[in-house]
Amino acid sequence: MKYLFIDRDGTLVAEPEDEQVDSLEKIEFEPDVIPALRELEAFGYTLVMVTNQDGLGTESFPENDFVKPQNFILNVLSSQGVRFDDILVCPHFPHENCSCRKPKTGLLQEYLKRTDWDRQNSYVIGDRETDVKLGENMGIKSFRYNRDTMSWPEIASSIIHKERTATVVRNTRETKISVSINLDHNGDSSISTGVGFFDHMLDQIATHGGFQMILRADGDLFVDEHHTVEDVGIALGTALRQALGEKRGIVRFAYALPMDEVYAKIEGFSTSLLSEKIAAALDISGRPFCNFVCDADFLRDHVGDFPVEMVPHFFRSLADAMGITLHLFVSEGNTHHQVEALFKGFGRALRQAVKIEGTELPSSKGVL
Repeated sequence: MKYLFIDRDGTLVAEPEDEQVDSLEKIEFEPDVIPALRELEAFGYTLVMVTNQDGLGTESFPENDFVKPQNFILNVLSSQGVRFDDILVCPHFPHENCSCRKPKTGLLQEYLKRTDWDRQNSYVIGDRETDVKLGENMGIKSFRYNRDTMSWPEIASSIIHKERTATVVRNTRETKISVSINLDHNGDSSISTGVGFFDHMLDQIATHGGFQMILRADGDLFVDEHHTVEDVGIALGTALRQALGEKRGIVRFAYALPMDEVYAKIEGFSTSLLSEKIAAALDISGRPFCNFVCDADFLRDHVGDFPVEMVPHFFRSLADAMGITLHLFVSEGNTHHQVEALFKGFGRALRQAVKIEGTELPSSKGVL
């Protein structure tokens, strides 16, 4: 679950000169706040209001003077499809030195005790330095709202269109691997595994997948290439899964086309339904499965320094770690072309499948 912990005065509604919204006449919604919140809710965010209300319940600020404007604000938001899951209010004056006044985290202890929410993709939004500090104290990022320099549309865009990145480090007695990917940045990839042709194939995935890959692998090549290729598949698949997050808005399904005299097709599909010349097909399903069929055995054991028997094993390792359903079928032909077609085909299919085309989760189950 992803949360937005949002301040009220100065963030949702304008803060009056006396810093107290105690009547309906003082309510003025901040520009574009409602469409921004609707968009963020549609993208899967749960909203929590966190507000300091100095002296609430005292003679200077009777509770009813807070309740009437508060209910009006909530009713207007609700009428537009914006709902807050929780309302957290600190009623104390600063000199009381309570534990619940922002930027202290007393109001949020129940959230901080829980482990079932996504801290990496949850944020504090507020107009004051105390809101920024609250985010720091909670261990999450924050946005400091300002009509001129950080508007609600800018905040929503920054959150929704956040670059999908991940870094995975996998160290075993056989290999030491680090891989960083950015699904929303193309180019500037750098790959080094100690196996030249494998580097070239991984670069084909990144290039045709339309994303950046920075990968370093130091494996026991004095034994053979098996551990390096297998563990790179696991690390890359893990990084891709992490970068996709909850997969909201992705296309999910994809297929790609052939290379030269080599083609691949999806096993079990009628050619009356799909083109016969399809190089790879995948479903970012959350269900690991890899079906690899070679219509004719590879004519060579190696392409350069890369053992071709590791091709199906690499894709199975990647599919298992990424949690995808992957079908690959390669026809007879030049061995170099066969292998390259598979890696390019996977890259092109991946490019289609991870593309963002909306905000919905592409599954009737509500989870992938």
